[in-house]
Amino acid sequence: MRVVIAGAGSVGRSIARELLSHEHEVTLIDKNPAAMRVSQVPEAEWVLADACELPALEASELEQADVVVGATGDDKVNLVFSLLGKTEFGVPRTVARVNNPKNEWMFDQSWGVDVAVSTPRIMTAMVEEAVAVGDLVKIFSFSQSHADILELTLPADSRVAGTRVGQVVWPADVTLSTIVRDGRPLVPSPDDTLEAGDELLLVAGADADTDSLQKLLVPKG
Repeated sequence: MRVVIAGAGSVGRSIARELLSHEHEVTLIDKNPAAMRVSQVPEAEWVLADACELPALEASELEQADVVVGATGDDKVNLVFSLLGKTEFGVPRTVARVNNPKNEWMFDQSWGVDVAVSTPRIMTAMVEEAVAVGDLVKIFSFSQSHADILELTLPADSRVAGTRVGQVVWPADVTLSTIVRDGRPLVPSPDDTLEAGDELLLVAGADADTDSLQKLLVPKG
């Protein structure tokens, strides 16, 4: 898979290293000469150019990319890079970093963004997840499908504690994806029993009734 990353800062380089370790082909683009730390990711192709300019993207052969990633610290750059990648070069998948949560509403298909990753929101969710037992926490949202990944730590007084997964009537458009128990992820089967303290990872569609899900999992009376 060929991946082109806009932004050769610490985030872009980290993504590049991870992708290269999985044997993908990676190109890093940045207009700042100080960001050209080629020795830190020598396996990548490096391009000193503005990722918002068409000639630079043409020279980088963006039309041959399978995925583009807007990983700069500037939301405007990430949006424009995604839009150009999708509309001008027909890149199948675009991923964009959201630096300012106030800009999240723009990171959707109208700007060519398939997946928006908001680090502040994810970190906030992790903080909430660490302190809130019995509360649904949105971990991640898919901009293309508008589905959400939700997390809930099952409290001792949950109405479903001690119930087999196959006996739980989940709200429409909600699927239990993973149970994390004692630090180990488990793929739930119908015969697995939900236990107090389980961390449940659920996928909820755009039309899912999360209020009903909260009521199902938490209060007994």
